[in-house]
Amino acid sequence: MTYLDQLFSLTDRVAVVTGATRGLGLAIAEGLLRAGATVILVGSNEQRLDETVRAFKDEGLSAFPFRCDLAEPQQIEGLVEYVAEQHRRIDVLVNNAGVTFPADILDYPDEAWRKTMQVNLDAPFQLSKRFAAMMKDQGGGSIINITSLASELGFPGNPAYIAAKGALKQLTKSLAVDLGPFGIRVNNVGPGYFRTDMNSASWNDPQRREDRTRRSLLGRWGKPEDIAGAVILLASDASGYITGQDLYVDGGWLTKGL
Repeated sequence: MTYLDQLFSLTDRVAVVTGATRGLGLAIAEGLLRAGATVILVGSNEQRLDETVRAFKDEGLSAFPFRCDLAEPQQIEGLVEYVAEQHRRIDVLVNNAGVTFPADILDYPDEAWRKTMQVNLDAPFQLSKRFAAMMKDQGGGSIINITSLASELGFPGNPAYIAAKGALKQLTKSLAVDLGPFGIRVNNVGPGYFRTDMNSASWNDPQRREDRTRRSLLGRWGKPEDIAGAVILLASDASGYITGQDLYVDGGWLTKGL
């Protein structure tokens, strides 16, 4: 194994990725698997979860499914117990799962607000707290929270999503402070506009697609595979002295002025 291979290798490490059956979560899970990790793919759609894991196993990759509704605290507890009992360790936690319910601010449903906070903010906190206890006993680990451009910028018609992503960004910094003494690193990866199911309405609207393309310095939307390298970096020894940081994978959106 070369120096670079060793630096970025995740061999013998166990990772949990939430929202892992499509879009960015699927690309993240695949990247970690191909870097050598054992990955528990967490999703709420059992059929899609089983099909995804079966395809990875057919390639000889060490993938395992776990169905979990992250809005349900008891199911989160079940996930933590499963990892502790069946895998006996966790080295990497990627809090990727998220929901979005766009609506006009004057008519924004209370239930949409609550569900967004449960999945996008409460679940990452609960998972981080519980898995950090395991990481502490092991002597370290890496927690990676998937935020968004919305953690930095205001976007119209989606107050719960913007609020949750902004709070998740700051939660990461709080966790980095509290968990650093235990060798646990906590960082954010903030995607820009990617061609995923979540952004399908914008992609399918020619004007909105062009508007978002122009906002990127690279002149294109992100592809799901563009996210994998950033996560592998933060999961591996290559980022051993990086914690509490925001890494935006946005094609330069936040940097662009005129």
